[in-house]
Amino acid sequence: MGMLSLPSFLSCGRKKDFCLATDKDGNAVPPTDENLERGNWSNKTDYLLSMVGYAVGLGNVWRFPYLTYQNGGGAFLIPYTFMLALAGLPLFFMECSLGQFASLGPVSIWKILPLFEGVGITMVIISIFVTIYYNVIIAYALYYLFASFQKVLPWSDCFSWADELCSKTRIVNDCNTTLHGEIIHANYTFVTSNNLTCINGTINYKPVQFPTEQYWNKVALQRSSGLDETGNIVWYLALCLLLAWIIVGAALFKGIKSSGKVVYFTALFPYVILFILLVRGATLEGSLDGIEYYIGRQSNITKLMEAEVWKDAATQIFYSLSVAWGGLVALSSYNKFHNNCYMDAIIVCVTNCATSVFAGFAIFSILGHMAFVSERPVSEVVDSGFDLAFVAYPEALSKLPVSPLWSCLFFFMLVLLGLDSQFASVETITTTIQDIYPKAMKKLRTPITMGVCILLFFLGLVCVTQAGIYWVNLIDHYCAGWGILISAVLEIVGIVYIYGGNRFIKDIEMMIGKKSRLFWLWWRMCWFFLTPVLLMAILIWSLMTFSPPTYGSVTYPKWGDAVGWCMIIFCVIWIPIAAIMKISKAEGSLCQRIMSCCQPAPNWGPYLECHRGERYRHIVDSKKDHEIPTVCAFVV
Repeated sequence: MGMLSLPSFLSCGRKKDFCLATDKDGNAVPPTDENLERGNWSNKTDYLLSMVGYAVGLGNVWRFPYLTYQNGGGAFLIPYTFMLALAGLPLFFMECSLGQFASLGPVSIWKILPLFEGVGITMVIISIFVTIYYNVIIAYALYYLFASFQKVLPWSDCFSWADELCSKTRIVNDCNTTLHGEIIHANYTFVTSNNLTCINGTINYKPVQFPTEQYWNKVALQRSSGLDETGNIVWYLALCLLLAWIIVGAALFKGIKSSGKVVYFTALFPYVILFILLVRGATLEGSLDGIEYYIGRQSNITKLMEAEVWKDAATQIFYSLSVAWGGLVALSSYNKFHNNCYMDAIIVCVTNCATSVFAGFAIFSILGHMAFVSERPVSEVVDSGFDLAFVAYPEALSKLPVSPLWSCLFFFMLVLLGLDSQFASVETITTTIQDIYPKAMKKLRTPITMGVCILLFFLGLVCVTQAGIYWVNLIDHYCAGWGILISAVLEIVGIVYIYGGNRFIKDIEMMIGKKSRLFWLWWRMCWFFLTPVLLMAILIWSLMTFSPPTYGSVTYPKWGDAVGWCMIIFCVIWIPIAAIMKISKAEGSLCQRIMSCCQPAPNWGPYLECHRGERYRHIVDSKKDHEIPTVCAFVV
């Protein structure tokens, strides 16, 4: 009689493996999470919705539609799709695979290549800067949401807060007209008093401001004259900021276990609102004109000959997918080892891009109606960023019947879109803390998460002063640009050319199973050549076309630019510092030290022993040799 063989579900190292969990006394416990120390997502849907919520943010609504209109309309989708395939998806797949393979956050994941540990630190620091001002934008949306609960929208007309430049319509200043058979140039008062008419194309308008613009500057922001004039804290914006952080803290008090449930609403409901806005917009007069400008017959295929269009497509894809911020690695680190991260990457990337296109229809249909009502061309009402979200679109909504309802829906959607991204950004920070202090985080997750939110709230108070919008713009201009590009370039170069692209592919196959050479052909082409070249091109282009930040017509003082440079230097300086510290701690000659730092750490590999198989059977148990880099370690 032969030996009894174990059922297949009890064998480790295969795709359908099973790891028997035990408590401190060695007693078996019912298997809930695969990784009991770090935890796992409760189910696959929690993870996918969190990733979609992280990738789909405010930029999908207020930046992509404008870029599409500006760069040839429907023709822009061609370079956009190319850049998704060549740059966005390869990086997205790489980061998801990286975090899932080792079950580590964006800093400690660099056990794969100790020389580049500073790249992970840079990602986390940039995420902290962006998290500070991103919640301020959510606070703006919350303020407008609360202000919409009125019978008459407060920005629908020039009320008591307005000055003499405020007007709902354009005011003619002067024009050419015909008098006694001769063409003369006269002011509009003379023209109307003599029952004359202006000649088409000769009308000059007075420099007026629409109510939504003055409301944004005078009431919502109480905007000062510049960065030099800090002014007071705008108390209602500070309260909205506090509320935003309370919501974030409440959603993350149990980490992914709680945020994974919140995203069922925050990630899905914006699609309901977008659909409602699209249906309402499609029924309005002039909506078709807006759609034509967005992606219809006004599309200009000749724009594809301009390099700027391809650069804009690559930049939009890169930032829209949130690659190189550390969040993708952090969220993926809570996956089970054999999760199909390949399909996840495709699903999330396609959903993100489809959302951008879909949002454009909802935005431009209503902007087209506003152009029709105000008798202006669509090109004069289209804008992006803050001006679209808090000036142009609120003006369009104010012209609709039952305008408070549509305004509430729009700003509620902005709040939800922002919160999803904010959840993942804060989770990136807390995941880093968990990797450094796993025992403390397991016992004190709630107070530590609350502490992080409180600290970031106080750091963000400068952004809700009367000069706050200038600080938001300054941080966005410097921190959310070059630092991310530098991190992305070093990340893909380090993994593909130093750690080894083929070696990394074998790591992925340990998770998703063996694939054919044909399957990996495209990914090899992207990882080894196309994606690094594109990222370098974007980085060089950004450096060559750099210009100091401005907000509207307001320029920044010299010290403001200096602060911006200090912020970006502080973000990236950890890359050389970490490398120097690693080399100095290594043994041997300088060349030997560098070579040793270019090899994976002894404890690099799958987090759980039963997943290591033959390739990683020799590694030091990460739970026994838990060396996680900290910023303090580099300073001391």
